[in-house]
Amino acid sequence: MWDTILFDLDGTLTDSQQGITNSVAYALAHFGIRAEPKDLIKFIGPPLTESLPEFYGFTPEQTARAVVVFQEYFMETGWLENAPYPGATDLLRDLRAAGKKLMVATSKPEGQAVQILEHFALARYFDRICGAPSGNGEGARKADVIRNALGYAGGPASVVMVGDRRHDVAGARETGLPCIGVLYGYGDREELEEAGAAFIAEDMAALRRLLGL
Repeated sequence: MWDTILFDLDGTLTDSQQGITNSVAYALAHFGIRAEPKDLIKFIGPPLTESLPEFYGFTPEQTARAVVVFQEYFMETGWLENAPYPGATDLLRDLRAAGKKLMVATSKPEGQAVQILEHFALARYFDRICGAPSGNGEGARKADVIRNALGYAGGPASVVMVGDRRHDVAGARETGLPCIGVLYGYGDREELEEAGAAFIAEDMAALRRLLGL
């Protein structure tokens, strides 16, 4: 069983769909692009620096501007359009009580991740919260965030990643970790299995069992 557990944030610990999709819609509107938030769920998880060129063909300059506009909405309103998944607090509390080392590995800017986790009284459960460095788009790659977390974990031995999207699985595989893919987030079984998830948790109860609770 694993001694150290890395958690993704959006779609794994908190349901952030409304805040992120509203923020993306706001950023796209700046470029004259109308999009319904419900159609932007694909933006949850990967960094905007990857998603905007992939889905809308944005140039590096457009992407950089869109990220700034996204943050305008997100920092004022979007981060509060969010809530922990039912059972997430109990899961973290019980894992800590079992002596596990817990860390967050998110592509979200690290300062925002800390702010959100503190707001929902979840930060107390984590030994380290790792996110993207401010102003460093390359540092938002999930593999790079995981490598940073592993530096505090002491290496990949007895470590598992928990996430809901293919980027979590790919980042874990690139850094030599198994990944538990959760189906209550924003990715589906096909996406997670094709990415190479070692385990699939259908719900929070299944995740608890996989983590030895």
